[in-house]
Amino acid sequence: MPKFQFEAMDHKTGAEVTDTIDAPSEAEAQSLIREKGLLVTKITETGRKKATKTATKRRGDGKKRAFTLGKIKAKRLCTFTRQLSTLQDAGLPILRSLRILEGQSKPGVLKNTLMNVIEDVESGNTLSEAMSKNPKAFDNLYVNMVKAGEASGALEIILQRLADFKERAQSLKRTVQGAMIYPVMVILVATLIVGFIMYWIIPKFAKIFEDFDTELPGITILLITMSEFVVNYFYLFPAVPFALWLMNKIIRKNKTGEYILDYMLLKIPVLGKIISKSTTGRTCRTLGTLIASGVPILEALIIARDTSGNAVFVKAFQNIYVAIREGESMAVPLKEARIVDDMVVNMVDVGEETGALDVMLYKIADTYDEEVKILVDGMISLLEPLMVVVLGFIVGFIVIALFMPLIKLLNDLA
Repeated sequence: MPKFQFEAMDHKTGAEVTDTIDAPSEAEAQSLIREKGLLVTKITETGRKKATKTATKRRGDGKKRAFTLGKIKAKRLCTFTRQLSTLQDAGLPILRSLRILEGQSKPGVLKNTLMNVIEDVESGNTLSEAMSKNPKAFDNLYVNMVKAGEASGALEIILQRLADFKERAQSLKRTVQGAMIYPVMVILVATLIVGFIMYWIIPKFAKIFEDFDTELPGITILLITMSEFVVNYFYLFPAVPFALWLMNKIIRKNKTGEYILDYMLLKIPVLGKIISKSTTGRTCRTLGTLIASGVPILEALIIARDTSGNAVFVKAFQNIYVAIREGESMAVPLKEARIVDDMVVNMVDVGEETGALDVMLYKIADTYDEEVKILVDGMISLLEPLMVVVLGFIVGFIVIALFMPLIKLLNDLA
């Protein structure tokens, strides 16, 4: 009988436990461990024979991998997940499904990753173990959901939920990005035009004003000074975005700095609400998907915490994790964290009381996703007149500054 080595956490004491157990399969091993009141965090079969390099090459059928950089695009991963769930729902073996999708894939990161996964599955690894060896393609959320599907024997259902989750996340992301294209392009074009005027046009007017040999108004002197700064230090302007990016990276290396930065982002009018609600919606959908897939609540909270993308939410989920481990409900520490509305707290409380926490989390996510779309539309509607006013002010300032000396000269001549 196979022997499994595992690491787990005691529900009551929170102590780490490392031991071995005999079981016919990994699913049976996890079930026996849970009966002991332990939460499995890691489990591997001991004594499993690893494939040799020669065997690996033979399984790979001599296929060459294309040179690639970076991660798999979210859209491609979403499509792959949906296709894999469809093939599994049709009853195809997992290895055959992977080979079909690998054969259809164009040379790139996804194809190389699938080749690695196929080789690992052929050598005796489970699908989740094979995917966990490719973190650039399959994150912790993806791997744990697949692992839960393998343990429950309902991999096709879990993959469908995962595909739905990925598609909804992509849909919201495309909505926000699409709405931001117009204002970003307007600001970019306006910046280039104003930069051109300051660099080329204003210096020519400055030379004309020198020939007038007349005292210039203060507003004109200010404009010429600004133009001289642009001409003399134009190379600094492209460096500003890079400097801000680098500063952001440096600050986020420190946990306190990252927390303060994320806290400040959440306090920005309108934008802060969008970030807060989108993060809440995403983490609730993540948590709901994991719970519905059979992932233990403590493990699901860790994954939701690590994928939240905001230090304020990370700290809140850590406090929730500790509270639940000590026997409290989720609603109490969630309310104390003050990162969500009372509606969310009440719905989580009802979900825990009725045993339908995953359903309630889905409803929260749907509600917040809709609110994010409304907020983004509202922000765009606010930005449009604001951009017109700002651009009008800039153009008016330049026109007045350039024409005042001319008017003064005409009056002197008259």
